[in-house]
Amino acid sequence: MASLKDLRMRIASVKATQKITKAMQMVAAAKLRRAQEAAEAARPYSERMGAVLANISGAIGKGGDAPALMAGTGKDDTHLLVVFTAERGLCGGFNTQIARLARENVRKLLAAGKTVKILTVGKKGADQLRRDYANLIIDRVELREVKQIGFVNADAIAKKIIALFNEGGFDVATLVYSQFKSVISQVPTTQQVIPAAAGVAAPASAGSAVYEYEPEAGAILADIVPRAIAVQVFRALLENAAGEMGAKMSAMDSATRNAGEMINKLTITYNRQRQANITKELIEIISGAEAL
Repeated sequence: MASLKDLRMRIASVKATQKITKAMQMVAAAKLRRAQEAAEAARPYSERMGAVLANISGAIGKGGDAPALMAGTGKDDTHLLVVFTAERGLCGGFNTQIARLARENVRKLLAAGKTVKILTVGKKGADQLRRDYANLIIDRVELREVKQIGFVNADAIAKKIIALFNEGGFDVATLVYSQFKSVISQVPTTQQVIPAAAGVAAPASAGSAVYEYEPEAGAILADIVPRAIAVQVFRALLENAAGEMGAKMSAMDSATRNAGEMINKLTITYNRQRQANITKELIEIISGAEAL
């Protein structure tokens, strides 16, 4: 059984940990609101960008002069998975869920005889996927030094993906990230971005309207498709940032409550042992007095 000194030291240690987890919970709560607003604000723009792509793609038709990023290579032999995770831990199962979805996609593609390449965005994703698929990871992007995610970060990642596509590095590119639903709910999801035509749906409000494009639709697509890919990457980064803060807030809240419960149990154990020691000392004193 632990001594009273050991119990006091352990109680003090758990109290110090509880203060840290409480502080981290408050920091995550403060950052969550800004991250959630950014993620929610990006969704309409991302969806509208998809509607524009679908509209122009429909105007060109299958026999049009759509760029390769839109039409694809005509094959799906090589797949690129861009896996977005957090740079840090202490956010529950947030990173693990994304890595699990990425592993499931890798296994399905490999079972179908496809070639798989992985680009990780975030340190935790690279660490987890490296255990099973280190040979498939072709590059990694870390944003640990970035204080606030901006479009410039997404644009750099999108350019890296597009450059790899132009080199013939893959046929299909899919983003794997966590979509923010609420503080306690983040849903890992996938989204295909190349070929871009497969990742967009025709706008429901388009009706039978006919549009004229200046310059030609093909020239517009050549400029707008890379931007649309960057927008989807930016949305994935924002969704992940909001999901990470929500998961971290929940995890630190649970850790704080668990620490409180542990302190109560240790305090009860300490008081009982202290009482037993006092009783033992009294018995020894009484026994000694009677012996005299």
